[in-house]
Amino acid sequence: MSDDFFPPRAPSWYARPDARTWRCEPAPADVRAFHRSLPDHAPTPLTEIPAPASEFGVGRVFVKDESCRLGLPAFKALGASWAVHRALAQRAAQGAEPGPVTLVAATDGNHGRAVARMAHRHGHAAHVFVPRGVHPLAIAAIAAEGARVTEVAGPYDEAVRLAAEAATAPGTLLIQDTGLPGYERIPRWIVEGYSTLCAEIDEQLTAAGAAEGPDLVAVPVGVGSLAQAVVTHYRSRPSGRAPALLSVEPEAAACVLRSLTLGRPVTVTTGETVMAGLNCGTPSGIAWPHLLAGLDAAIAVTDADCARAAADLAASGVSSGPCGAAALAGLRAALDGTGAEERRTALGLGPASVVVLLSTEGTAANPGTPVAAG
Repeated sequence: MSDDFFPPRAPSWYARPDARTWRCEPAPADVRAFHRSLPDHAPTPLTEIPAPASEFGVGRVFVKDESCRLGLPAFKALGASWAVHRALAQRAAQGAEPGPVTLVAATDGNHGRAVARMAHRHGHAAHVFVPRGVHPLAIAAIAAEGARVTEVAGPYDEAVRLAAEAATAPGTLLIQDTGLPGYERIPRWIVEGYSTLCAEIDEQLTAAGAAEGPDLVAVPVGVGSLAQAVVTHYRSRPSGRAPALLSVEPEAAACVLRSLTLGRPVTVTTGETVMAGLNCGTPSGIAWPHLLAGLDAAIAVTDADCARAAADLAASGVSSGPCGAAALAGLRAALDGTGAEERRTALGLGPASVVVLLSTEGTAANPGTPVAAG
Protein backbone atom coordinates (compact mmCIF):
# COMPACT_ATOMS: atom_id res chain seq x y z
CA MET A 1 0.00 0.00 0.00
CA SER A 2 1.30 3.41 -0.92
CA ASP A 3 2.18 5.90 1.78
CA ASP A 4 1.09 8.76 -0.49
CA PHE A 5 -1.61 11.05 0.84
CA PHE A 6 -3.91 13.17 -1.30
CA PRO A 7 -6.55 15.79 -0.56
CA PRO A 8 -10.10 14.42 -0.39
CA ARG A 9 -11.24 15.95 -3.65
CA ALA A 10 -10.59 13.61 -6.57
CA PRO A 11 -11.47 13.42 -10.28
CA SER A 12 -15.20 12.76 -10.49
CA TRP A 13 -15.12 9.99 -13.11
CA TYR A 14 -13.03 7.00 -14.15
CA ALA A 15 -13.76 4.41 -16.85
CA ARG A 16 -12.06 1.15 -17.89
CA PRO A 17 -13.14 -0.01 -21.38
CA ASP A 18 -12.18 -3.71 -21.06
CA ALA A 19 -13.58 -4.51 -17.60
CA ARG A 20 -16.46 -6.62 -18.93
CA THR A 21 -14.04 -9.12 -20.49
CA TRP A 22 -12.19 -9.88 -17.23
CA ARG A 23 -13.01 -13.15 -15.43
CA CYS A 24 -12.40 -14.53 -11.94
CA GLU A 25 -13.39 -17.49 -9.74
CA PRO A 26 -16.92 -17.50 -8.24
CA ALA A 27 -17.84 -17.30 -4.57
CA PRO A 28 -18.37 -20.62 -2.74
CA ALA A 29 -21.81 -22.16 -3.28
CA ASP A 30 -22.35 -23.00 0.38
CA VAL A 31 -22.67 -19.37 1.50
CA ARG A 32 -26.27 -19.14 0.33
CA ALA A 33 -27.23 -22.38 2.09
CA PHE A 34 -25.69 -21.07 5.32
CA HIS A 35 -27.74 -17.88 5.22
CA ARG A 36 -30.90 -19.81 4.43
CA SER A 37 -30.29 -21.87 7.57
CA LEU A 38 -30.43 -18.81 9.84
CA PRO A 39 -33.74 -18.43 11.69
CA ASP A 40 -34.25 -14.76 10.76
CA HIS A 41 -33.16 -15.01 7.13
CA ALA A 42 -35.34 -13.82 4.26
CA PRO A 43 -34.41 -12.33 0.88
CA THR A 44 -34.55 -8.54 0.82
CA PRO A 45 -36.82 -6.87 -1.76
CA LEU A 46 -35.84 -5.90 -5.29
CA THR A 47 -38.14 -2.97 -5.99
CA GLU A 48 -38.76 -1.51 -9.43
CA ILE A 49 -38.88 2.30 -9.49
CA PRO A 50 -40.20 3.69 -12.79
CA ALA A 51 -39.40 7.39 -12.25
CA PRO A 52 -35.60 7.08 -12.62
CA ALA A 53 -36.02 4.87 -15.69
CA SER A 54 -37.93 7.70 -17.36
CA GLU A 55 -35.48 10.34 -16.10
CA PHE A 56 -32.40 8.49 -17.35
CA GLY A 57 -33.83 7.11 -20.58
CA VAL A 58 -33.37 3.43 -19.74
CA GLY A 59 -35.76 0.50 -19.78
CA ARG A 60 -36.12 -0.45 -16.12
CA VAL A 61 -34.53 0.53 -12.79
CA PHE A 62 -34.58 -1.74 -9.74
CA VAL A 63 -33.39 -1.09 -6.18
CA LYS A 64 -32.06 -3.89 -3.98
CA ASP A 65 -33.43 -2.71 -0.64
CA GLU A 66 -31.15 -3.73 2.24
CA SER A 67 -33.03 -1.75 4.90
CA CYS A 68 -33.77 -4.96 6.84
CA ARG A 69 -31.25 -7.80 6.56
CA LEU A 70 -31.16 -10.49 9.28
CA GLY A 71 -32.91 -8.07 11.62
CA LEU A 72 -30.45 -5.21 11.04
CA PRO A 73 -30.84 -2.10 8.84
CA ALA A 74 -27.97 -2.84 6.42
CA PHE A 75 -26.44 -5.57 4.26
CA LYS A 76 -23.39 -5.98 6.51
CA ALA A 77 -24.94 -8.83 8.49
CA LEU A 78 -24.45 -11.10 5.46
CA GLY A 79 -20.67 -10.81 5.65
CA ALA A 80 -20.40 -10.70 9.43
CA SER A 81 -22.56 -13.80 9.95
CA TRP A 82 -20.60 -15.94 7.47
CA ALA A 83 -17.19 -14.71 8.64
CA VAL A 84 -17.95 -15.20 12.33
CA HIS A 85 -19.30 -18.67 11.60
CA ARG A 86 -16.17 -19.62 9.63
CA ALA A 87 -13.72 -17.97 12.04
CA LEU A 88 -15.17 -19.64 15.14
CA ALA A 89 -15.24 -23.03 13.40
CA GLN A 90 -11.61 -22.60 12.35
CA ARG A 91 -10.62 -21.57 15.87
CA ALA A 92 -12.21 -24.70 17.30
CA ALA A 93 -10.62 -26.90 14.64
CA GLN A 94 -7.21 -25.51 15.55
CA GLY A 95 -7.67 -26.66 19.14
CA ALA A 96 -8.32 -23.31 20.82
CA GLU A 97 -9.47 -23.42 24.42
CA PRO A 98 -13.28 -23.50 24.61
CA GLY A 99 -15.05 -20.56 26.15
CA PRO A 100 -15.98 -17.00 25.24
CA VAL A 101 -13.80 -14.76 23.10
CA THR A 102 -14.01 -11.09 22.19
CA LEU A 103 -14.73 -10.28 18.56
CA VAL A 104 -13.00 -7.03 17.59
CA ALA A 105 -13.88 -4.74 14.68
CA ALA A 106 -13.51 -1.20 13.38
CA THR A 107 -16.58 0.35 11.82
CA ASP A 108 -18.29 3.40 10.44
CA GLY A 109 -21.48 1.91 11.90
CA ASN A 110 -23.09 -1.03 10.13
CA HIS A 111 -20.26 -3.59 10.14
CA GLY A 112 -19.56 -3.11 13.83
CA ARG A 113 -23.20 -3.46 14.76
CA ALA A 114 -23.43 -6.66 12.71
CA VAL A 115 -20.32 -8.11 14.38
CA ALA A 116 -21.73 -7.21 17.80
CA ARG A 117 -25.03 -8.92 16.93
CA MET A 118 -23.25 -12.08 15.78
CA ALA A 119 -20.99 -12.09 18.86
CA HIS A 120 -24.04 -12.01 21.12
CA ARG A 121 -25.74 -14.73 19.09
CA HIS A 122 -22.74 -17.03 19.57
CA GLY A 123 -22.32 -16.18 23.27
CA HIS A 124 -19.22 -14.03 22.86
CA ALA A 125 -18.26 -10.43 23.62
CA ALA A 126 -17.56 -7.67 21.10
CA HIS A 127 -15.24 -4.65 21.13
CA VAL A 128 -15.93 -2.13 18.37
CA PHE A 129 -13.76 0.86 17.40
CA VAL A 130 -15.64 3.80 15.90
CA PRO A 131 -13.94 6.74 14.12
CA ARG A 132 -14.95 10.37 14.32
CA GLY A 133 -18.01 11.44 12.35
CA VAL A 134 -20.31 8.55 13.29
CA HIS A 135 -23.58 9.81 14.75
CA PRO A 136 -24.02 9.24 18.51
CA LEU A 137 -27.26 7.34 17.91
CA ALA A 138 -25.46 4.96 15.56
CA ILE A 139 -22.82 4.43 18.24
CA ALA A 140 -25.57 3.82 20.78
CA ALA A 141 -27.10 1.20 18.47
CA ILE A 142 -23.78 -0.72 18.47
CA ALA A 143 -23.60 -0.53 22.26
CA ALA A 144 -27.19 -1.74 22.48
CA GLU A 145 -26.07 -4.98 20.83
CA GLY A 146 -23.93 -5.59 23.92
CA ALA A 147 -20.62 -4.36 22.50
CA ARG A 148 -17.93 -2.37 24.23
CA VAL A 149 -17.44 0.73 22.06
CA THR A 150 -14.22 2.72 21.82
CA GLU A 151 -14.59 6.09 20.10
CA VAL A 152 -11.49 7.09 18.11
CA ALA A 153 -10.57 10.73 17.58
CA GLY A 154 -9.15 10.01 14.13
CA PRO A 155 -10.55 8.76 10.81
CA TYR A 156 -11.63 5.24 9.83
CA ASP A 157 -8.10 4.08 8.97
CA GLU A 158 -7.01 4.92 12.53
CA ALA A 159 -9.92 2.91 13.94
CA VAL A 160 -8.82 -0.03 11.78
CA ARG A 161 -5.27 0.23 13.13
CA LEU A 162 -6.39 0.37 16.75
CA ALA A 163 -8.78 -2.55 16.31
CA ALA A 164 -5.97 -4.65 14.84
CA GLU A 165 -3.76 -3.79 17.82
CA ALA A 166 -6.49 -4.68 20.30
CA ALA A 167 -7.03 -8.02 18.60
CA THR A 168 -3.47 -9.13 19.41
CA ALA A 169 -4.52 -9.67 23.03
CA PRO A 170 -5.28 -13.22 24.22
CA GLY A 171 -8.88 -14.32 23.78
CA THR A 172 -9.63 -11.93 20.93
CA LEU A 173 -10.53 -12.43 17.28
CA LEU A 174 -10.43 -9.66 14.65
CA ILE A 175 -13.49 -9.66 12.36
CA GLN A 176 -12.58 -6.89 9.94
CA ASP A 177 -13.73 -6.27 6.37
CA THR A 178 -10.59 -4.35 5.42
CA GLY A 179 -7.89 -6.64 4.02
CA LEU A 180 -4.47 -5.86 5.49
CA PRO A 181 -1.03 -7.39 4.83
CA GLY A 182 -1.08 -10.75 6.59
CA TYR A 183 -4.79 -10.45 7.37
CA GLU A 184 -6.77 -11.67 4.41
CA ARG A 185 -8.72 -14.84 5.23
CA ILE A 186 -11.47 -13.29 7.36
CA PRO A 187 -11.98 -10.30 5.02
CA ARG A 188 -12.37 -12.82 2.18
CA TRP A 189 -15.04 -14.65 4.17
CA ILE A 190 -16.85 -11.36 4.72
CA VAL A 191 -16.81 -10.70 0.97
CA GLU A 192 -18.08 -14.22 0.33
CA GLY A 193 -20.99 -13.52 2.65
CA TYR A 194 -22.15 -10.69 0.44
CA SER A 195 -22.58 -13.08 -2.51
CA THR A 196 -26.03 -14.02 -1.19
CA LEU A 197 -27.25 -10.53 -2.07
CA CYS A 198 -26.16 -10.95 -5.68
CA ALA A 199 -27.68 -14.43 -6.01
CA GLU A 200 -30.99 -13.05 -4.80
CA ILE A 201 -30.88 -10.34 -7.47
CA ASP A 202 -30.53 -12.99 -10.19
CA GLU A 203 -33.64 -14.80 -8.98
CA GLN A 204 -35.65 -11.64 -8.44
CA LEU A 205 -34.85 -10.23 -11.88
CA THR A 206 -35.94 -13.51 -13.43
CA ALA A 207 -39.22 -13.32 -11.53
CA ALA A 208 -39.66 -9.74 -12.77
CA GLY A 209 -39.23 -10.75 -16.42
CA ALA A 210 -35.60 -9.66 -16.76
CA ALA A 211 -33.96 -13.10 -16.77
CA GLU A 212 -30.99 -11.94 -18.87
CA GLY A 213 -29.87 -9.91 -15.87
CA PRO A 214 -28.83 -6.28 -15.44
CA ASP A 215 -27.00 -4.10 -17.94
CA LEU A 216 -25.62 -1.94 -15.12
CA VAL A 217 -25.16 -2.41 -11.38
CA ALA A 218 -24.34 0.64 -9.25
CA VAL A 219 -22.71 -0.12 -5.89
CA PRO A 220 -21.73 2.23 -3.05
CA VAL A 221 -18.08 1.86 -2.02
CA GLY A 222 -16.18 2.38 1.23
CA VAL A 223 -13.08 0.15 1.29
CA GLY A 224 -14.53 -1.86 -1.61
CA SER A 225 -15.58 -5.17 -0.02
CA LEU A 226 -19.14 -5.15 -1.38
CA ALA A 227 -17.85 -4.02 -4.77
CA GLN A 228 -15.42 -6.95 -4.70
CA ALA A 229 -18.36 -9.30 -4.11
CA VAL A 230 -20.32 -7.72 -6.96
CA VAL A 231 -17.34 -7.94 -9.32
CA THR A 232 -16.78 -11.56 -8.32
CA HIS A 233 -20.41 -12.46 -8.97
CA TYR A 234 -20.72 -10.85 -12.39
CA ARG A 235 -17.18 -11.52 -13.63
CA SER A 236 -17.15 -15.23 -12.74
CA ARG A 237 -19.73 -16.20 -15.35
CA PRO A 238 -18.25 -18.04 -18.33
CA SER A 239 -20.92 -16.74 -20.71
CA GLY A 240 -24.02 -14.58 -20.92
CA ARG A 241 -24.50 -10.90 -20.30
CA ALA A 242 -21.67 -9.13 -18.49
CA PRO A 243 -23.12 -5.96 -16.97
CA ALA A 244 -21.31 -2.71 -16.47
CA LEU A 245 -20.33 -2.17 -12.84
CA LEU A 246 -20.24 1.36 -11.42
CA SER A 247 -18.76 2.21 -8.00
CA VAL A 248 -19.97 5.30 -6.14
CA GLU A 249 -18.14 7.13 -3.34
CA PRO A 250 -18.39 10.42 -1.46
CA GLU A 251 -16.23 13.20 -2.88
CA ALA A 252 -14.91 13.57 0.66
CA ALA A 253 -13.53 10.00 0.68
CA ALA A 254 -13.01 8.80 -2.88
CA CYS A 255 -10.13 6.42 -2.21
CA VAL A 256 -11.15 3.83 -4.81
CA LEU A 257 -11.71 6.43 -7.53
CA ARG A 258 -8.36 8.06 -6.82
CA SER A 259 -6.62 4.69 -6.76
CA LEU A 260 -8.20 3.60 -10.04
CA THR A 261 -7.20 6.88 -11.65
CA LEU A 262 -3.57 6.38 -10.59
CA GLY A 263 -3.56 2.64 -11.28
CA ARG A 264 -2.35 1.75 -7.79
CA PRO A 265 -3.93 1.70 -4.31
CA VAL A 266 -3.41 4.93 -2.38
CA THR A 267 -4.68 6.55 0.79
CA VAL A 268 -6.68 9.77 0.67
CA THR A 269 -7.26 12.23 3.48
CA THR A 270 -10.96 11.96 4.24
CA GLY A 271 -13.33 14.81 5.01
CA GLU A 272 -16.79 15.07 6.53
CA THR A 273 -19.77 13.43 4.80
CA VAL A 274 -23.27 12.22 5.67
CA MET A 275 -22.27 8.97 3.94
CA ALA A 276 -20.56 7.85 7.15
CA GLY A 277 -20.31 4.20 6.16
CA LEU A 278 -18.40 5.15 3.01
CA ASN A 279 -16.01 7.55 4.71
CA CYS A 280 -12.91 5.39 4.21
CA GLY A 281 -9.46 6.50 3.12
CA THR A 282 -7.82 3.30 1.87
CA PRO A 283 -9.09 0.51 -0.42
CA SER A 284 -9.09 -3.02 1.00
CA GLY A 285 -5.97 -4.85 -0.11
CA ILE A 286 -7.86 -7.99 -1.09
CA ALA A 287 -10.53 -6.01 -2.96
CA TRP A 288 -8.12 -3.91 -4.98
CA PRO A 289 -7.22 -6.41 -7.76
CA HIS A 290 -10.93 -7.08 -8.40
CA LEU A 291 -11.77 -3.38 -8.41
CA LEU A 292 -8.94 -2.51 -10.79
CA ALA A 293 -9.73 -5.29 -13.25
CA GLY A 294 -13.50 -5.63 -12.97
CA LEU A 295 -15.06 -2.20 -12.42
CA ASP A 296 -16.20 -0.44 -15.59
CA ALA A 297 -16.43 2.95 -13.96
CA ALA A 298 -16.16 4.91 -10.73
CA ILE A 299 -17.72 8.20 -9.73
CA ALA A 300 -17.82 10.46 -6.67
CA VAL A 301 -20.90 12.31 -5.41
CA THR A 302 -21.62 15.14 -3.00
CA ASP A 303 -23.76 15.09 0.12
CA ALA A 304 -26.32 17.20 -1.74
CA ASP A 305 -26.45 14.58 -4.54
CA CYS A 306 -27.02 11.94 -1.90
CA ALA A 307 -29.76 13.89 -0.11
CA ARG A 308 -31.69 14.33 -3.35
CA ALA A 309 -31.36 10.63 -4.14
CA ALA A 310 -32.52 9.59 -0.65
CA ALA A 311 -35.61 11.80 -1.01
CA ASP A 312 -36.35 10.30 -4.44
CA LEU A 313 -36.06 6.78 -3.08
CA ALA A 314 -38.32 7.63 -0.15
CA ALA A 315 -40.92 8.95 -2.62
CA SER A 316 -40.74 5.56 -4.35
CA GLY A 317 -41.30 3.72 -1.08
CA VAL A 318 -37.69 2.67 -0.45
CA SER A 319 -36.12 3.43 2.93
CA SER A 320 -32.54 4.37 2.10
CA GLY A 321 -29.88 5.90 4.28
CA PRO A 322 -27.13 8.13 2.88
CA CYS A 323 -24.83 5.27 1.85
CA GLY A 324 -27.62 3.34 0.16
CA ALA A 325 -28.84 6.41 -1.70
CA ALA A 326 -25.33 6.91 -3.11
CA ALA A 327 -26.05 4.35 -5.83
CA LEU A 328 -28.87 6.46 -7.28
CA ALA A 329 -26.84 9.64 -6.79
CA GLY A 330 -23.97 8.08 -8.73
CA LEU A 331 -26.20 6.99 -11.59
CA ARG A 332 -27.62 10.49 -11.83
CA ALA A 333 -24.18 12.09 -11.70
CA ALA A 334 -23.00 9.78 -14.49
CA LEU A 335 -25.95 10.48 -16.78
CA ASP A 336 -26.37 14.23 -16.18
CA GLY A 337 -24.29 17.25 -17.10
CA THR A 338 -21.29 17.83 -19.31
CA GLY A 339 -19.89 14.61 -20.72
CA ALA A 340 -23.03 12.61 -19.93
CA GLU A 341 -23.25 11.01 -23.38
CA GLU A 342 -19.65 9.84 -23.19
CA ARG A 343 -20.31 8.33 -19.76
CA ARG A 344 -23.55 6.72 -20.97
CA THR A 345 -21.62 5.11 -23.82
CA ALA A 346 -18.91 3.88 -21.45
CA LEU A 347 -21.62 2.21 -19.35
CA GLY A 348 -23.29 0.74 -22.44
CA LEU A 349 -26.73 2.12 -21.58
CA GLY A 350 -29.60 2.36 -24.04
CA PRO A 351 -33.39 2.76 -23.98
CA ALA A 352 -33.96 -0.92 -23.11
CA SER A 353 -31.25 -1.25 -20.43
CA VAL A 354 -31.95 -2.77 -17.02
CA VAL A 355 -30.26 -1.01 -14.09
CA VAL A 356 -29.87 -2.32 -10.54
CA LEU A 357 -29.03 0.05 -7.70
CA LEU A 358 -27.73 -1.42 -4.44
CA SER A 359 -29.29 0.47 -1.54
CA THR A 360 -27.03 -0.89 1.16
CA GLU A 361 -28.78 0.51 4.23
CA GLY A 362 -32.09 1.88 5.47
CA THR A 363 -32.63 5.17 7.23
CA ALA A 364 -32.41 3.40 10.60
CA ALA A 365 -28.74 2.62 9.93
CA ASN A 366 -27.80 6.29 10.31
CA PRO A 367 -30.23 7.68 12.89
CA GLY A 368 -30.23 11.44 13.17
CA THR A 369 -28.79 12.02 9.66
CA PRO A 370 -30.81 14.63 7.70
CA VAL A 371 -30.71 12.82 4.36
CA ALA A 372 -33.91 14.25 2.92
CA ALA A 373 -32.81 17.87 3.10
CA GLY A 374 -30.61 19.80 0.74
